[in-house]
Amino acid sequence: MDEQDVGSDRGATRVETRGGDQARSAADGRDGHDVLNIETRSEAPARERPAAPDKPRDDKPQDKEKDGKQGDDDKGGGIRGFIREHKLVVIIGAVVLIIAAVVTLLWWLNARHFESTDDAFIDSRQFAVAPKVTGYLVDVQVTDNQHVEPGTIIAKIDPRDYTVSLEQAKANLAQTEAAIANVDAQIQGQRAQIEQAQAQVTQSLAALQFAQQEQLRAQDLVQRGAGTVQTEQQRRSQYEQAQSDAQRTQAALVAAQKQLGSLEAQRKSAVANRDASQAQVDQAELNVGYTTLTAAQPGRIVRLTGAKGQYVQAGQNITMFVPDNLWVTANYKETQITDMRPGQKVDIYVDAYPGRRFDGHVDSIQPGSGTAFSLLPAENATGNYVKVVQRVPVKLVFDNLPGDIVLGPGMSVVPYTRVR
Repeated sequence: MDEQDVGSDRGATRVETRGGDQARSAADGRDGHDVLNIETRSEAPARERPAAPDKPRDDKPQDKEKDGKQGDDDKGGGIRGFIREHKLVVIIGAVVLIIAAVVTLLWWLNARHFESTDDAFIDSRQFAVAPKVTGYLVDVQVTDNQHVEPGTIIAKIDPRDYTVSLEQAKANLAQTEAAIANVDAQIQGQRAQIEQAQAQVTQSLAALQFAQQEQLRAQDLVQRGAGTVQTEQQRRSQYEQAQSDAQRTQAALVAAQKQLGSLEAQRKSAVANRDASQAQVDQAELNVGYTTLTAAQPGRIVRLTGAKGQYVQAGQNITMFVPDNLWVTANYKETQITDMRPGQKVDIYVDAYPGRRFDGHVDSIQPGSGTAFSLLPAENATGNYVKVVQRVPVKLVFDNLPGDIVLGPGMSVVPYTRVR
């Protein structure tokens, strides 16, 4: 084997070790190529290695990874390019997101201090206006939904029948007062008679004492023999007459005193009659006053049904009255009143006036759930029991309610009570 063949074998072996399957395919086709190399490189040194044939490009995993990174760089470059092109928009968006996050955090920190419910309504002690006497309405001086002040006349009933009754009661009163005056005069006369009887008693007692002394002297003279029996008998008779006269005057005094007691009893009866007549007069005056219906407190006329010329019975409703004193009954869940106390501030929002806030405070909390005071309270001790969160009414009072709005019972509100 000559030197050229050895070089060809070395070249084929070197290509095979480098190129794998491509090298082997290249080595298979090297016979003609080696011949050309021998001719063209016959003068080259034996140690010089022939140039390696061109190898086809092999897509290796490293190249694929480089391609992927290049794609990512292109994509990243697109985002960075968008940011560079729309820098103002990106800054505004970032600021808006930060502000929204801060506002959300502040809202949550503030909202956690409040308890709210949509089961809340405006409440008041509205009542029906009804006459206390019967008669025809001669005047109705109010209209629907009118605001009235205390003392405002709502309606009038024909007062003539009750005026006549008043005059009659006054006449009866005058008669009883005259009877009392008559009894008083009799009492005065009887007291004079009693004084006269007392004087007669005193006189009779004095005559009795003198007659007794005369009778004793006459008796003493007879015993001495200086007087006559006839004189002694005469003095004894006078003494006995004086005794009878004294008893008679004393009896007359007792009778006069008893007559005075009878007259005083008659006066008490006359005074009682006078008081009854006075009560009748007072009642008649009240009835006359009841013919005029007035407002007892500030409020509004609602559902007016009375009309002029209408005949109304005592107790018949002619209108409803809603006082100005209004509050909110909020039915909170029993789990919401843990930290709720009277005096806490409340923000009240009325559905009729959206976006408007009214100040108020907690007035009181009902000691019990709403169902406990209903007409048919729940009987949890019977049947199957299912625990349900109960509602507890809480009274909320307005602070400085403005006068440019119209509120009434039953209107829906949403209160926010600060409990923490």
